[in-house]
Amino acid sequence: MTFVASVLAAAAGLLAFNSVPPVIALNNGVARLPILGYNTWNRFFCDIDEDLILTTAQLMKSLGLQDVGYNYVNIDDCYSERNRTENGDIIEDQVRFGGGMVKLNEQIHALGFKTGIYSDAGWFTCAGYPGSYGNELRDAQTFANWGFDYLKYDNCNIPFDSITRTGIIGRYERMRDALAEVGKSVGREIVFSLCEWGWSQVWLWGAELGHSWRTTGDIAANWNSLAFIINFNSFITQATDFYGRNDLDMLQLGNGGLTYEEAKSHFTAWALMKSPLLIGTDLRSIDPEILDILKNTEILAINQDPVIGKSVSPFRWGINPDWTSNSTHPAQYWSGPTQDGTVFMLLNTLNEPSTMTFNLTESPWIRAGRQYSVRDLWSHTDNGTAVRNFTAHDVPPHGVVALLLKDAGDEPDGIFPPCSVWFQCADKNGTRIGD
Repeated sequence: MTFVASVLAAAAGLLAFNSVPPVIALNNGVARLPILGYNTWNRFFCDIDEDLILTTAQLMKSLGLQDVGYNYVNIDDCYSERNRTENGDIIEDQVRFGGGMVKLNEQIHALGFKTGIYSDAGWFTCAGYPGSYGNELRDAQTFANWGFDYLKYDNCNIPFDSITRTGIIGRYERMRDALAEVGKSVGREIVFSLCEWGWSQVWLWGAELGHSWRTTGDIAANWNSLAFIINFNSFITQATDFYGRNDLDMLQLGNGGLTYEEAKSHFTAWALMKSPLLIGTDLRSIDPEILDILKNTEILAINQDPVIGKSVSPFRWGINPDWTSNSTHPAQYWSGPTQDGTVFMLLNTLNEPSTMTFNLTESPWIRAGRQYSVRDLWSHTDNGTAVRNFTAHDVPPHGVVALLLKDAGDEPDGIFPPCSVWFQCADKNGTRIGD
């Protein structure tokens, strides 16, 4: 849960890069695409009640967030009583959730949303409320009976080794199996989100157990935290695909600490890396500029691409040599396939404006000898045609450029040199360009 824990996990993650396997996803009919929604923790922590949750759902509808795809309203830690009932059940806080979780779920479902709840693979949650270790089936049944559609499963207060006699995979398997059993009995599957923080290289095994898996510690509302998470995940992008994906943690937009340009970079990187997008700000006082960022339908369309489930990946690190891990200056040049073309993300990790240039064929998704129409996904404008190269001028400090390039036919005749990367090419008689 801490930033230090994330730093320690990074070293293990980088060593594991070359062994990251293709995703073998938990394909049980839910969460094929990244979850879009809301989570209470980043803004409210334990200061939650049923009125806040219902008001948030109503605002998601009235502010147009539901219209662009945000359809989960998730309750995090601190919703329950401190102790289980005499029968061993988790029970909702009788004051703050006095109307009961069943009624609250019915109200939120009536608004057209799905709902999420939280528990832990240890004795207690991270805030000290009842965890689910030893009660996985009981709790899975409770959450289903209450009407929840999603479970975030944390990793605090785990039992001693002499009790578990298993590793972290075994503890998460217990809840996965419980959710599967309950799903059969109630006729619906519950989305399973692993909040494991990357200690055990969760990107290597998470897809077999859940629909998403946290890869680092908790996010903070500052550029250093964003840069750290982006850097770490730049080495494990191939772990993401349909039904299973790296979770970069919640969106920290509108909570102070980020400039407007940093907020755009945050949202763009999370969306294009196909992370779940869970809003973590107070919608009762959200800044219109932040709301506009969250509602960028051109960026959201790539996150929710029904044809391509893969994350963007770096094709050049930029100010650092390629494959360099730098927690303050992560990779700057990224691309990936989409159903509508090739998406590019340019991140200016410097504290000053920067001009950023790349050769189109540096991206493996671009065909040599072709020209490409350029769509700016933030200005929402068509910006002409790119031939061989593209330059973004004066990208703001910690800012982002997001482009969608579509094939527009053969490049014009007569361009010299006759190949975009001239030193790699040769005439059929063996003559190299420049010889």
